[in-house]
Formats: sequence, structure tokens, C-alpha cells
Amino acid sequence: WIYVILFLIVFVETGLVVMPFLPGDSLLFATGMLIAQSDELSITLAIIILLVAAIGGDSLNYLIGNKVGMRLTRVKLFGKQIIKEEHLDKTHSFYEKYGERTIVISRFIPIVRTLAPFVAGVGKMKYSVFMTYNVIGGLIWVLSLTLAGYFLGNIPFVKEHFSKIVLLIIVVSVLPIVYEFLKVKLSKKA
Repeated sequence: WIYVILFLIVFVETGLVVMPFLPGDSLLFATGMLIAQSDELSITLAIIILLVAAIGGDSLNYLIGNKVGMRLTRVKLFGKQIIKEEHLDKTHSFYEKYGERTIVISRFIPIVRTLAPFVAGVGKMKYSVFMTYNVIGGLIWVLSLTLAGYFLGNIPFVKEHFSKIVLLIIVVSVLPIVYEFLKVKLSKKA
């Protein structure tokens, strides 16, 4: 059951644009730590399941963005168009220029991890390019965090401070978002 639960959490976090709050980074690290301390769980099987969930989830999210993107230009809120076609054009240009990097790096940034594939789909990033970097990003994300937890999982200090370490991972993951948010807010005041 634990493998099914892991799959569902990672797939839903990466695959559904409305679920960006699920704990991806800390879950991968904690999974590695738990497996290191278990005789019944397999690190290899967990990594395969997490990879399929992460890559499959991002692919679904991309496809949703790709199919829904143009329809969003017709949605109005309080009489105003939420997304204009020129926004989609700018998004397309951004993903043509920075899409590969964005897909890989966004894996490590909560919330952005969920939005990037959706926006790549909305911005009409080529699916073959998206998939290549989706696989690369998924491999780096799952392997680095799960194996870090696995190899650190038996160190006494890490065992003793498990919850603090998971909290630290969450805080460090959110810092880039907070930094960018504050930078934008402060630049508007200046």
C-alpha cells in the first residue's frame, strides 16, 4: 500500500494544477529515510514508482494546459479577460527560450513544480522537447532527494532530528518563491 500512496501523492501533486500544496520534496526525502530503516521496502521499486508518478504527472499537467490554454482566453472574471492571447504569445516565447531549464529547475521549487508543466502546455512548448526535459528533471529530482534520504537515513543525528530536517527542506524549497515575491513587491514600491 505504501507504494500506491507514494505514487498517488506525487502523481496528483505534479499532475493536477490545483494541487500544488502537496509535500513533494520532503516526501521523497522522507521516503528514502524510511526505506533505509526498513527491511520490507525496496529503494529500487520506490524510485521506479516515484519516477513514473513524477514524469506521468507532469505529462498529464502539460496535456491539460495544452488542451485548456486557448479556452482560458475566453474566460472572464468581473467582465475582464483573465488571460489574453498576447499573454499566451509571451508564454510561448518564454518557453521557446527558457523552457528546457524551467522544466528541470522547477522540479525543486514547490508550487512552481506544479505550474511549470501546465504553463508549458498553455505556451505550446513542443511536446518532444517538454518530454525530454521532463524525464531529465524527474530523474534528477527523484534520485537526488530519495537517495539523499536513503543514504542519510541511518545516520544517528539525522534519525534524531528527522522532523526538523524535513521542515528545513520545506523552508529551503519555499525560499526562492518568497524571495521573488518580496523582490516584486519591493520593486513596485520603489
